[in-house]
Amino acid sequence: MRSLLMRSPIAIAFFWIVAYVLIAVLPLFILLIYPPLGGRGFWVEFSVALGFIGLAMMALQFVITARINRIEASYGIDILLQFHRFTSIVAFVFVLVHPVMLFVVQPETLQLLNFFEAPLRARLAVLGTLAFIALVVTTIWRKPLRIPYEPWRLSHTILSVLALVLGLGHALLVGNYLGLFWKSVLWAAIAITALWLIVYVRLIKPWLMTRRPYLVEEVIPQRGDVWTLALRPWGHDGFKFQPGQFSWITLNITPLSMREHPFSMSSSGEHPERIEFGIKALGDFTSRIKDVKPGTKAYLDGPYGVFTVDRYHDTAGFVLIAGGIGITPMMSMLVTAAERGDDRPYLLIYASKAWDDITYREELENLKEKLNLTIVHVLREPPEDWSGETGYVDQELLDRYIPKFRGSRQYFICAAPRMMDQVERALHDLDVPVTNVHMEHFNLA
Repeated sequence: MRSLLMRSPIAIAFFWIVAYVLIAVLPLFILLIYPPLGGRGFWVEFSVALGFIGLAMMALQFVITARINRIEASYGIDILLQFHRFTSIVAFVFVLVHPVMLFVVQPETLQLLNFFEAPLRARLAVLGTLAFIALVVTTIWRKPLRIPYEPWRLSHTILSVLALVLGLGHALLVGNYLGLFWKSVLWAAIAITALWLIVYVRLIKPWLMTRRPYLVEEVIPQRGDVWTLALRPWGHDGFKFQPGQFSWITLNITPLSMREHPFSMSSSGEHPERIEFGIKALGDFTSRIKDVKPGTKAYLDGPYGVFTVDRYHDTAGFVLIAGGIGITPMMSMLVTAAERGDDRPYLLIYASKAWDDITYREELENLKEKLNLTIVHVLREPPEDWSGETGYVDQELLDRYIPKFRGSRQYFICAAPRMMDQVERALHDLDVPVTNVHMEHFNLA
């Protein structure tokens, strides 16, 4: 019974949540064990506690973003990255409130802001806070600031390490709470673990990937300015994946570089000997996909994601709602289901700009001969003789097509953020159980 509980997805997900909370509040327990002599007042102690919690949460960000399969498989990359963004902001607020509260309660501490005359512990605090501010600003406003993805990712890593190391150095030099040897060792272990994860993700794991390279077999043009990138494993058997999952791709350069990008597989999960990705020309990297030559070396880090029908073997059927390039993971689900002889009903609601922009249009029609598949195309700019659905995927449209027994299906949504939000609200208003709705975003960065 115990082994079954530990293997269930809910139990595992709950375990990771409890582990996160325990590590995040660890500073509060440390303060209760041999606290410093001579109480300095509630607000001073409270501000210090916030600082320690913020520091612990900063260290945990390295765990959240380390692509640890056991953690990622419990929640999915979308939820983890949203959690990462939210907890980073919370940690940032705690770290900022810590000195501000001290300045209010003990105004004499303002002199520590005199950088060149302040003691080293204060200078480390200032530098660490500035690194954290730069980290948050360049992340939240990356696109308005027009910071390219690769330089941003490199600077994000550097600033994260600086903020953590400088913050820990400040805490160790203050010494009031980490004066005991075992406390210093404990916090040093937390920092070393976080730094080890950076080394593993940025150096060791990419080195392992060089031992399992892929070669570009062909690049196939599709409708809607989309290109299918087909890869074949070179010297190994590749990896099996669940339809709807994604991988990080590095093309034509060593995986030690920062130029890896996440894309969903569009091919069948039954064929690891040829893995295909549907890539739309939206930016600098994606616009160059059409120019990639056969024989180009590639590296894959994957598979990742829980956006897959394979997790729901006992459901009566599926409703797939896609917009634009969001059809890519849906295509993988459908071609895999066709190969497996899945006889359950599939409903695909696919929003596109125009008839000629429908990616995989012919391939989808062919799948209707192999699957119990209903396709509803929704066009924003329909041709004059169009008799199908037009406009946007709203509540009224969904109500016409989804099953009357809402909870009998699993619903998968992949589209632009605005469409996903609209569809999610509509499904909620149509009494679709929230546990039956699964979402995947285009951009993970």
